[in-house]
Parts: sequence; structure tokens; C-alpha cells
Amino acid sequence: MLQLQYRHITKLNTTRVVFEDVIRAQDSASLEQLRELSAKRRAIEESINKTSSVPDSIAREMSGGVTSHSQQDLQKLEQYLPLLENLALHVDSLGEGPSIHKLISDLKIRWTSSLSASTFLKQKGPKFFQIDCLQFELTMTLFLYGAVLRERAFEVLAEDLMQCCTLLRRSSGVYSYLACEILPSLQPKLPPERPPEAITSVSAAWSLICLAEAQSVTIKKAEEKRGSPGLLSKLHCGVSQLLDEASETLQALLHNGGGGHKDISTHLLDYVSSSRELHELRSYKCLAEDRNLGEQAGIAIGLLREVLKNVEKKAPKSRSWQQLFKQEVDGISKMLKKYEEENAFGWRQKIPLEHELPLPEAKNVVNPIPYEHQRWERELAFIIA
Repeated sequence: MLQLQYRHITKLNTTRVVFEDVIRAQDSASLEQLRELSAKRRAIEESINKTSSVPDSIAREMSGGVTSHSQQDLQKLEQYLPLLENLALHVDSLGEGPSIHKLISDLKIRWTSSLSASTFLKQKGPKFFQIDCLQFELTMTLFLYGAVLRERAFEVLAEDLMQCCTLLRRSSGVYSYLACEILPSLQPKLPPERPPEAITSVSAAWSLICLAEAQSVTIKKAEEKRGSPGLLSKLHCGVSQLLDEASETLQALLHNGGGGHKDISTHLLDYVSSSRELHELRSYKCLAEDRNLGEQAGIAIGLLREVLKNVEKKAPKSRSWQQLFKQEVDGISKMLKKYEEENAFGWRQKIPLEHELPLPEAKNVVNPIPYEHQRWERELAFIIA
């Protein structure tokens, strides 16, 4: 698993939305559906805002005996999303006139961001973004769903690697669905000030991050099965490659975007770049071990010397991650010293020049599990003033 941990993505908040107080139902069946929507959303809101008054024992009973809070949240989200998609479909069918815009505006859909650099203002608490569009509500709910899937993956990591990998691949699929199916049509409707979660390329980057994390789990499984250093090098290189693409996506957003595009947490950027560097170190280390086992000590030494060049500049900015990075560098330095001593007294092989050294090859063995939305097709009838 990526041993550098970034766990802030689930830290979203939202304000109360009561659909039936704003949207006038034409019949009792529609009114009941709006009330159900509000109740399902309120359960999510109270959970993420930590304002629920329901005792843990009752919450477990309501969720069928599930004790994990993330699993309980997944159930709540999976019950809300089909209803929300059905509402969005019916509202979209009414067009985009002034009366529809006012209707959605009166819902006051507000969310905080877990990725924004300016989420918390001094002495003012969390910053809420209001965007008057049901697609925004769908976006933030799906983003939270992907985040909770990822959180659940971390919970089961120690006990079930296969389930952990599957959850991360599902999370990657949710973000891919957001980036490809939901967010492109939302972009023209966004105001200059918007949360990073509502930007297409941010979800695209998160799909890659979750996929990289899923592959890191397969590396752990390969290590348990005593996979060859050559295979491990390729898998680590694959993780580094995925994270490099995610980093480039986020950096391009910062350099080329404006307004809310530049409001992205530096801690997230540090996580992606530092994790990429960590897996690159491990890829070179495993490749060097593979070549040394193949009696190519000179190449092994050259690889280790190459990866240690300017390594100090690649260290994480976060202090909590610096120690792990240092341990990895120290381990490579000790390996290099051992190989150099063995070569000096035994092999006496020439050390290749930089351009003569082989580069690690990438091997990716995981793919996103596509998100399959399930819209509950129920008729809704509204009274539009």
C-alpha cells in the first residue's frame, strides 16, 4: 500500500436541504418521494457533519448490523443517489427557464470542499460553496461516495487485500464516471468561485490516484507471495507512472486555470508527488536487486547511484512523511554500499555511464471498476409557478 496516507478527502460538510419545502408536488406520490429524498439526504448530512443524535447501537440496527461508519455511510449514499438522479432527470426535462432556476436556487445547495486550500477561513469556520444546479448536488454526492469507498478500503487493508484492491478500483471508477459523464456538462454552469471537487480534471486525477493505490495493494500481495524483484520493479514503476499522470493533471490545472482552479490543497499535491517519488525509489531498488542477482553488479550499482542523485530535493514537505522517505533512502544507501564492497572485492565490474543504464519498465495490472448508476424510475409531477 502507499505508505504515505492522505485521509482528508472525506472531510466534506453540507447544509440542510428540504426538497418538499421548495418544490411543490402535484400529487401525494410525488410529495412522498420528495420527503424520502430529504430524509435520505438528512441521514448523510448528519453523518458527515457529525450532528446525528442516533446512538451507535441504533445506527447498527438500522444498517443491518453493520458496525463500520464508512459502511453505514455507503449504504446511505447508495439509497440516496438513485432518488437524486431521478429528481435531476425530471427537473432537466422542464428546461432552464427563470422559474426553474429560482426553484433550484431556493434549495440552497451548499457544500464545503475537502481539497480546497482556503476551506477554513480564520475564525469563520468552513467555507461553503453554493451552486444552483442539481448536477452540483450529484457531483458532490458522488465525490463523497468515491471518498468513502476509498476510506473503507483503508479500513480493510490489514485483513483483506483483495477487498481493499476492489474497493479502490470501485472508487477509481466513480471518479472516472464523474470526469467523463457528469462534470463536462456542469463546467459551463460553474461560477468563478467553485470547489475543486466540481472541476473535471480533479476527478480525473483522483481516478488515477485510486488506481495507483489499488496497484500498490497488488504489490503487497506480490511481496507476500515472494514475487521476483524484476516483477516488483515493474509494478512499482506502474504506480509511479499513474501518480506522475495525476500530478501532471493537477499541476496543469494550477498553472493554466484561473479562479477556483488554483485553490487546491498543497498537502494533496505533496501527497501525490511524494508517493510518486517513493515508488520510483522502490522501482530502482528492486531493479538493482534483480540485476545483482543476475550477476550484473556494475549495472546494479549504477542504478542505485542514479536514483540517489538529488534525492534530498524530492523529499516530502510534510514532516509526518519525511521519516518514511528517509528510511527508504537509507535502505538504498546501505544496499549501494554493500554492492560496491562486493564488486570491489569480487566482481570488479565496470559501472555503466548514466545513458547506458536500463530504465525501469512499467506494468499496470489493475483497471477501474466502472460505476453503474441505478436511477429509480419513478414519476414525479411538480407545480411550477
